[in-house]
Amino acid sequence: MKKNKLSRLAHAAAARWLPGRRKLCVVCDQHVGWFLPHRGGWRNAPPLMRALNIVGSDLDHVECPACGASDRERHLLLYMEETGIFRAINGQTVVHFAPERAIVRCIFKSGPARYVRCDLFPSHPDVERVDMLAMPFADASVDLIIANHVLEHVADDSHALNEIHRILKPGGRAILQTPYSTKLSATWSDVGITDDEARLQAYGQEDHVRLYGSDIFMRLSSCGLQPCIQQHNELLAQLDPITYGVNKAEPFFLFSRS
Repeated sequence: MKKNKLSRLAHAAAARWLPGRRKLCVVCDQHVGWFLPHRGGWRNAPPLMRALNIVGSDLDHVECPACGASDRERHLLLYMEETGIFRAINGQTVVHFAPERAIVRCIFKSGPARYVRCDLFPSHPDVERVDMLAMPFADASVDLIIANHVLEHVADDSHALNEIHRILKPGGRAILQTPYSTKLSATWSDVGITDDEARLQAYGQEDHVRLYGSDIFMRLSSCGLQPCIQQHNELLAQLDPITYGVNKAEPFFLFSRS
């Protein structure tokens, strides 16, 4: 374990300092040689995840060696900037699950009237404990909800989506990035899959509770949310995904309450 950690540190240092740094992290605005893989990259991913063509993080190019930001943070930051969501936050109420540092900074700069950072298991005193299945917010009281790669961890996603719909104001928006399979026709889970190894092999991660299929957009809008999905090549066609270390196959999961 210690040897692997030292090897990773050396790999990160090389990516950060060696000549030829052509990749750009939009979180720290630094050029790096490459982005670090997650757990050894796709070659070490469960075989089923590789076979099912999972759309989400590109496991080969995840972590910035300079600031530690993930590809999910970089992509979300780019999507929110391009769609003008940061500009619209001024004076709004924002609820942010599993808050990413880079997104938090941008939201504070945007001047929200109220900004609630929350998690089911908070790891920081500034983050409130909130269960997505029983959110302590009044009906139609929130302008923007951000849950970036959260729903795949929630036991009852249908209930959570109804809660999201309940607390959103008319015209309010929800960002619900979630990994899914383009080959799997229907989302699936099994109550018998309860241990870490089984969840890793079946869903791609030890703390995931389902694997979304190509019915994901219909599933996420089943509570009454209107899908406003946009593809990377529509919003960010001018940006080279390899240079910025993001997965161009991952759409922007934007929904609104009509």
